[in-house]
Amino acid sequence: MRTTWRGPTTALLTSLVVLLPLAAALSPAAAVSDAPSGVRINEVESSGGTPGDWIELINTGSASADVSGLVLKDNDDTHSFVIPAATTIPAGGFLALDVDVAYGLGSADTARLFAADATTLIDSYSWTAHAAATTYGRCPDGTGEFVTTAASTKGAANDCGATDPGTDPGTDPGTDPGTGPVTASWPGGTTVSTVDSAGFFGTNLSGLAYQASGTSAPGTIWAAKNGVGTMYQLAWNGTTWAAVTNDGWASGKSLHYADGTGDVDAEGVALTDAGPAGGVFISSERNNDASKVSRPSVLRYDVAGSGSSLSATMEWNLVADLPTVAPNSGLEAITWVPDSFLVAQGFVDEITTNAYNPADYANHGDGLFFVGLEANGTVYAYALDQVTGGYHRIATISSGFTGVMDLEFDAERSALWAVCDDTCDGRSALLTVAQAGERDGRFEAASVFERPTGMPNVNNEGFTLAPQKLCVDGVKPVFWSDDNNTDAHALRAGTIACSPATVDPTDPTDPTDPTDPTTPVDPTDPTDPTTPVDPTTPVDPTDPTTPTDPTTPTTPVDPTDPTTPVTPVDPADPSTPAVPVSTDSLTDAARGPVAAPTTAHPGESLTVTVGAPSAGTTVDVWLHSTPVHLARTVVSAAGTVNVTVPASAPIGAHRIAVVAADGTLIGWTDITITAASTSGDPSGSGTGTTTAGAVSSTAELASTGLDASAPVIAILLLLAAGLGLVVVHRRGMPE
Repeated sequence: MRTTWRGPTTALLTSLVVLLPLAAALSPAAAVSDAPSGVRINEVESSGGTPGDWIELINTGSASADVSGLVLKDNDDTHSFVIPAATTIPAGGFLALDVDVAYGLGSADTARLFAADATTLIDSYSWTAHAAATTYGRCPDGTGEFVTTAASTKGAANDCGATDPGTDPGTDPGTDPGTGPVTASWPGGTTVSTVDSAGFFGTNLSGLAYQASGTSAPGTIWAAKNGVGTMYQLAWNGTTWAAVTNDGWASGKSLHYADGTGDVDAEGVALTDAGPAGGVFISSERNNDASKVSRPSVLRYDVAGSGSSLSATMEWNLVADLPTVAPNSGLEAITWVPDSFLVAQGFVDEITTNAYNPADYANHGDGLFFVGLEANGTVYAYALDQVTGGYHRIATISSGFTGVMDLEFDAERSALWAVCDDTCDGRSALLTVAQAGERDGRFEAASVFERPTGMPNVNNEGFTLAPQKLCVDGVKPVFWSDDNNTDAHALRAGTIACSPATVDPTDPTDPTDPTDPTTPVDPTDPTDPTTPVDPTTPVDPTDPTTPTDPTTPTTPVDPTDPTTPVTPVDPADPSTPAVPVSTDSLTDAARGPVAAPTTAHPGESLTVTVGAPSAGTTVDVWLHSTPVHLARTVVSAAGTVNVTVPASAPIGAHRIAVVAADGTLIGWTDITITAASTSGDPSGSGTGTTTAGAVSSTAELASTGLDASAPVIAILLLLAAGLGLVVVHRRGMPE
């Protein structure tokens, strides 16, 4: 049996390329965590490893983690590998364990990490075939989704590759197994403000759900508190979101189980298309009165009464169906997704392995409940029988995070939001149903967003969006709840770009709001009575050249004359000149859904997220401020396009803008062009050290210069950290 850190020489080399806080982690004073909450499976070798099969762990925490006694298993509970005594992983460090001395990993198998009791699951990863010549690993390390790595990196940071998805027209860049989703800036405003009265909630505020008013007026926010278990009904008073005072809601209502007992650890809250009249649903980890026992449940509450407490009208206890987890690591998140959306997307039922058919599940209503497990970051979709309390698991989905704190269905983006807390630096993922490839019909992470720059990295456990009717100047409100009540505030608000609504003409309800029965508007239908039409303009419906809007320009475009009005692009005619929007129009309010890598270097190929509503449409992609046309292309089914940064692109801050065929700005995002990396960055992402001499002196935009002494100092520090690693390896790690 071997407990494998890399050998002294490779450990020293690893210290030069892995961006880890090694100096702090290897200090003799580094604290050892009582419970390895930040330890995750990071890489798996199931075939052709050295010396055999191995599983790599990572410590994502800020202090050393004692992993002595933790148990690694494959998909057979009789196969166990117990980590030896006195085994620790430094903060940000890696530990590879040669499990082949106990069992071999198969071509269709699972790697599972358990607590010392060998039953409490900490993390797991399953696969259906050996990785082709390499391994399966998280990208990025510790927090990302598992992908096929570019190379095996036992005991070191994963090599996530630098593949060019644009080289293969048959490849869907949104699901390229060599890259994983791109992390992008928040698709909305940067400003975040507190919107509750100081100290009102205290700690433990968790899930949020927005109930629309049906008009442009603010609606109601439903909030769940996990201890003491409480449900709140909040209304906007012009200054803050405050508890309504009627029917016993002034201080919220305590939550109990169906028999009227217990203290429900309320983590998430959700509504169906029936609104609160159909019940308010809570996801819960446990009964706080029996806090050492896991009880992952969904509970339904009738909120029509006036009492000060609520008892569940139904409980779906999922403990028998979910992995065994610690009592405080259970169901954290919940949202409801309508059947109409799932059927339209070709969603696959994992029970039948065919397209999901709602008729297969009696009494489940008009949609499925998606719940998120804190312990492993996995999302599970259930059909919940509203009459008998039975359930069927329809799907098992990786969020790409080590833990998921809240879920939110976003009909406008045809996606599911999965939100992580400060463990993942406040990132959020958009999960969409793949429309092609081996993941066809299954949810996958299409985009990962950073938190807004104005949001502190706090313990946000709740997330909800306002409906489309509240859009003003291209943005609408979004809300987060902070379990820690940082600075005496638990509720914060920001903005997110409004996306075009996807209208189902066969659905009489507004798809952007499951509780709003208003008639949807089809903006492409000139006969829609809700669409303004100028009666003075003659319209010949048989003539596609007849404008329906007298303001639509028909003058040919002179690309050299900036005063010439923009003519809409004819997608069928690639010779139609492309015209950029004004740089002045690239405001925060106009950011829209567009996302791209935050950095790139000249000549690099990029995947730009445009959004699922634009799939199949022709767009022009521009690099600003002096506009450079990057491509005219069709948006993929995943809502993405591929472009290449010009080799002549100046170093510095730029913007990528995406323009629709009619000349409308879809959105834009920031990007920084850096010189090609010379530091040996294995990812090839262009984020390595850029020397001052590599910065263009003729850059038209802001140039980025660096003090040449900084890289030298950084290298010396990393060398010292590498030597420290060798010493600790020899002193403290088992051979």
